[in-house]
Amino acid sequence: MNTLMPTIFIGHGNPMITLSKNVYTEAWKRIGELIPRPKAILTVSAHWYIKGSAVTINPAPSTIHDFGGFTQELHEVQYPAPGCPELARRVKDLLSPTDIELNNDWGLDHGTWTVLRHVYPKADIPVVQLSIDKTKPANYHFELAKRLISLREEGVLVVGSGNIVHSLRAYVWGNNAPQPYDWAVRFDKLIRQLILSGDNDKIIAYEKLGEDAMLSVPTPDHFLPLLYTLGLRKENESISFPVEGYDGGSMSMLAVQIG
Repeated sequence: MNTLMPTIFIGHGNPMITLSKNVYTEAWKRIGELIPRPKAILTVSAHWYIKGSAVTINPAPSTIHDFGGFTQELHEVQYPAPGCPELARRVKDLLSPTDIELNNDWGLDHGTWTVLRHVYPKADIPVVQLSIDKTKPANYHFELAKRLISLREEGVLVVGSGNIVHSLRAYVWGNNAPQPYDWAVRFDKLIRQLILSGDNDKIIAYEKLGEDAMLSVPTPDHFLPLLYTLGLRKENESISFPVEGYDGGSMSMLAVQIG
């Protein structure tokens, strides 16, 4: 009998975190130590937010440094995990009749590798990325995720990578971590409560949750990966929050684990 893999949403925060050792990276490390070892990983990252749907098929995906203004040390980081063309084709089949491009150009963006460097530092588990179609509404992504649920029975760890609260405009850079904004804390707690109560409809329609939602989710790219994790939940599965906290005052580092 196959082990049902958990599925996890991880708040990835500032890319410099991959060079750090702190409460967040230690918690990510523990996730890798505590859950069953996956045969492969499928990630849905906020940073592959494009028109259309695609899945990486490159057997040796590159480490993409999709940012600017950071240290040379960060730009030199490599995460040489192999790809998995077989998994890419499986994802395409499961998502049919939705048209999914088998993409050989994209690699692993920082929404994926900054986290996985701590969860699986040996980079020895195959990784595939699924894009987020920016032309589709939130409910589309939640429903799309449901078609992938059998992957969990096949030893695949599906990881959503984004942030429930993500406001770069309000973000405070530097080593002195500020207290999180009141609106960030309220919205983070509200989404957490809605996850626990199973009220997915309200989460999907987050724009209707008031001013706190608008401040916390000024663009949907970092929020939508959460819906892929929630869409993969089976009835009555356990929910836990292995990582909590805030970065720069306006980024929630909350992680949501199902199973």
